[in-house]
Amino acid sequence: MLLENERIDDLHRNGYKIIQSEDGFCFGADAVLLSGFARVKKGEKALDMCTGTGVIPILLEAKTEGSHFSAIEIQEKIADMARRSVALNSLEDKINIVTGDIKECMKYFKSEEFDVITCNPPYMKVNSGYINESSPKALSRHEILCNIDDVFEAAFKVLKYGGRMYIIHRSERLADIMCSARANGIEPKLLRLVIPYVGRASELILMELVKGGKPGLKLMNDLVIYKENGVYTKEVYDIYYN
Repeated sequence: MLLENERIDDLHRNGYKIIQSEDGFCFGADAVLLSGFARVKKGEKALDMCTGTGVIPILLEAKTEGSHFSAIEIQEKIADMARRSVALNSLEDKINIVTGDIKECMKYFKSEEFDVITCNPPYMKVNSGYINESSPKALSRHEILCNIDDVFEAAFKVLKYGGRMYIIHRSERLADIMCSARANGIEPKLLRLVIPYVGRASELILMELVKGGKPGLKLMNDLVIYKENGVYTKEVYDIYYN
């Protein structure tokens, strides 16, 4: 089950665990926050794009009554790790991990197949300066293999009309996200700023969008991560541990 330099971590949900690489890509707090923000109703089908280690579909299976969860990851090594985590938790009947490019999503999924899409995409543009474009961390963090336009173009194809999309991203990319989403027929509806402490500026944003939704954006109260150094607020603690 485990390969060299891999470990098993506890997800603190339903006894579920996840395989991660000690010298490679591991999921971060942003994935957990997205799993707490996304809503998957009873009987709905969900797709997680850019799934990485598969933590979001595993957590959503634990937290919601969705009927089935699919996920797509372009890097085979990481997708294999996600599949092994699904098997570790005996969730093969509920979660399907696909190795593939979201830009070719119609190879793997049907048109308007999903009620919900979640995505924790690469955050950073590929600017000047050296980037090792073959490293798993660079591919996961930088828009090397897909950008925000690719995310929304793919989501429009496989999301049902009226379906919901949930995304977490850097606050500085908010204008890019809103422009790209609207250009692709997916309307921003809810926005929540994530801040490390009360009084600090937002570093991340959580957003709910609706395919074919009417214009009108509601700003939610801020999500505060820490009440003091190293101590989560009650809301964030509940997202992690409930």
